[in-house]
Amino acid sequence: MYSNEKFINREISWLSFNERVLQEAEDPETPLFEKIRFIGIFSNNLDEFFRVRVATVRRMVDIGKDEENLLGEMTPKELHNKIYATVNQQQEKVQEIFKNIITELKASGIFIIDETELTESQGELVRKYFYDKVLPNLVPIMLSKNKFPYLRDRSVYLAIKLWNEETPDDKAYSLIRIPGRSVPRFLVIPGDEGKQFVIILDDIIRYCMADIFFYFDYNRYETYTIKITRDAELDLDDDISKSFIEKMSTSLKKRKKGKPVRLLYDREMPDDLLDFLLKKMKLAKDDAVPGGRYHNHKDFMNFPEIGKKEHYYTNLPPSRHKDLPPFTSILKMMRQKDILLHFPYHTFNHVLDFLREAAIDPQVKEIGLTIYRVAADSKVVNALLNAVRNGKKVTVVVELQARFDEEANIFWSNKLQEEGANVINGVPGMKVHSKLVWVQRKEDGKMRNYAYIGTGNFHEGTARVYTDKGLLTADPRLADEVEKVFMFFKQNYLHFDYEHLVVSPFSMRKHFIKNIDREIKLAKQGKPAWMILKMNSLIDPGMMMKLYEASQAGVKIQLIIRGIFGMQIGLEGYSENISAISIVDKYLEHTRLFLFGAGGEEKMYISSADWMSRNLNRRIEVACPIYNESIKAELKEQLLIQLKDNSKARILDPKLLNMYADGSPDKKYRAQEDFYNYIKSISNTETENN
Repeated sequence: MYSNEKFINREISWLSFNERVLQEAEDPETPLFEKIRFIGIFSNNLDEFFRVRVATVRRMVDIGKDEENLLGEMTPKELHNKIYATVNQQQEKVQEIFKNIITELKASGIFIIDETELTESQGELVRKYFYDKVLPNLVPIMLSKNKFPYLRDRSVYLAIKLWNEETPDDKAYSLIRIPGRSVPRFLVIPGDEGKQFVIILDDIIRYCMADIFFYFDYNRYETYTIKITRDAELDLDDDISKSFIEKMSTSLKKRKKGKPVRLLYDREMPDDLLDFLLKKMKLAKDDAVPGGRYHNHKDFMNFPEIGKKEHYYTNLPPSRHKDLPPFTSILKMMRQKDILLHFPYHTFNHVLDFLREAAIDPQVKEIGLTIYRVAADSKVVNALLNAVRNGKKVTVVVELQARFDEEANIFWSNKLQEEGANVINGVPGMKVHSKLVWVQRKEDGKMRNYAYIGTGNFHEGTARVYTDKGLLTADPRLADEVEKVFMFFKQNYLHFDYEHLVVSPFSMRKHFIKNIDREIKLAKQGKPAWMILKMNSLIDPGMMMKLYEASQAGVKIQLIIRGIFGMQIGLEGYSENISAISIVDKYLEHTRLFLFGAGGEEKMYISSADWMSRNLNRRIEVACPIYNESIKAELKEQLLIQLKDNSKARILDPKLLNMYADGSPDKKYRAQEDFYNYIKSISNTETENN
């Protein structure tokens, strides 16, 4: 049992992270159209938070306290209320930021208009678009006291109040789902003198409301948007006659009808309509969150690209790795040295080239790969399919329980099996979250292993916007142990001992505690003792207590945590020697790096795992030591660059103020751009030396 006053609650910390995302939409330094995108990211994050975390809190309210999920001094009910209070404040802030963005757009000749602002000619264009594109996708539902339809999770609906001016008491209610998938959410209307007008799909429908309900005797319509968010937890049944895929497929269908956890509604909605909706959906007033006129701001991530060059981030095109010029055998280069790829600064094509080469090399006999998330049209999976067709033995570990990617992974699992790959659908009771490729090649009559060990998914899309690492290695110390991980999957989960790779849930916690203990011992001996730890989330109570212990011993600890962070920095007697920042910028910081001073023999690791209880206790994760000194230097340089950031770094403090780090007053440092330039500089230096 841990003393909760030393920790910040997980959910409250996450809301503070999403506040940092919202700060980017407010930051004057953020380009205009990128501000719009951050509004979308904030909204999308919040949807998933309610579907998963708030749904969990609701269950905690019903069944009692869960120590792992409820850090901090709050009861489940108090936490539930705190979440809603915080979200309500953030919703108000979003509306204010959005108003400011609209003002900025106007100054640039771009106008977001509603149905009341259309000119006659614009109205004609909108009405034609409505009849051609929108109306065929609309199905109005008339509501009654006895019937209420099922509302789709995360879909936006127009809740409509209809009446006649002559008989106002004779009113009716209706719902129309806004067809966001089949029709774009935005329509661009070119104007004179270079002006551009954008109308949102909701307002196109509002403009043509009389055309939808012409067969009723109503002449007044009030329309307000609503959105329902449902519990996304999967409940797998215990029917032993069904395969795991069958159970997953059934559970995914049930998820779509999960219990509502939030109703987001237009704050201008009249009480009679809101009360009617809440009653029919069996929701309490506390479950309703007032919002603005528009919902699903996540659609703003795909706002039309009608801005000017200065309205977007400077393009930082990914480069080739200095050791992998075009038409180079990657396997040959791996035999000479380890190669570390930095995404999105390096092109993900190197990973695809590695897989393609392995798929056609006659001496390659077997390929293994773990799948957690892949792109919709995955070139990674296509390379594996080609390997099967070329006669290679292919083993693919597909994690079917990758949240919100379950259906896609079921599809790829079936596709790979149909082609003849050996597909292993996860490990019972655990999630496979490691990012591994294993290639076995026959050389000089023996088998030699090659490996890719990464921190991020094999996903071409996220590799362009997530910062991640991928190590290409033929070092037997590492590659032979990657083979052991695949043997664990293939041989009915037979456990192996690992001397180099750090594998959870078997040894990761103990291994990193051992590294921390070494620093504690050095500090007690009066020697330099320090560590720099970078990850997405740090919330595991045991690891946090260990860091407090190290701080008390005098170990200097610098933390770079993007998201959830449960420690109280500056807590007297516990954390005086700990500092923590979070960087939110153009790319999503996703890399996990761990650097320990080790008495001058610095130890560096890349990892697929954060320090969360689920990663350390219930997932197959892999952390990899970095033995190549030049690669270790590159990674250390990135950590040092990030620690100097005074543009996008926020200080993580117990009050969750998210203050920007000030750093050096005479120079601006921006870690992502600075590291991009560092990668370019070492590539150019290497070219000049050659």
